[in-house]
Amino acid sequence: MPLTRRTATALIRTARVINPIGRRRELLAAAPELRRRFRDWRGERPFWASLFTFAAGLPILYWPYARLDLVGIPLALSTTSGAGALVIGILLLVLGVSLCCRPHLRVFAGVATVLLAVISFPVANFGGLFLGVTCGLVGGSLACAWLPPEADAGPSVQHDGTATAVAAAEGPGADR
Repeated sequence: MPLTRRTATALIRTARVINPIGRRRELLAAAPELRRRFRDWRGERPFWASLFTFAAGLPILYWPYARLDLVGIPLALSTTSGAGALVIGILLLVLGVSLCCRPHLRVFAGVATVLLAVISFPVANFGGLFLGVTCGLVGGSLACAWLPPEADAGPSVQHDGTATAVAAAEGPGADR
């Protein structure tokens, strides 16, 4: 029976499944490239603002619906504000995802995150017991402060560690 390309591909896939050490070596060899690609992707968007905003929605959503047991005594933080906590928490989660997917909406998402975090303090159990408020304020501030990387901008520090001088434009008619 001749060895066809399809059979050889199936054998290689089977060998990868059977031999996890070889697969691990391939992953370890590809790890620096994957890390570099993730770092480049992360640099093109307000990643940390997105992460903090997403993290702000989680405790705001969790506490009103959690059933806690404190030494046999049931503890419930659910109040009539459960619907408000649900809406605010889901909006913060959506804003966190939208910051990663649509970086050009950073100012809107940042201002909305700060407003929702402040509103969650009286509405949603002290803003998720202060965790949601803190993460929301940090995430919203980071989103408003983030600037996209400029495509034309080069390194502003020389290899010897000294800063380079940047020429300022002379008046409104100066060419750049």
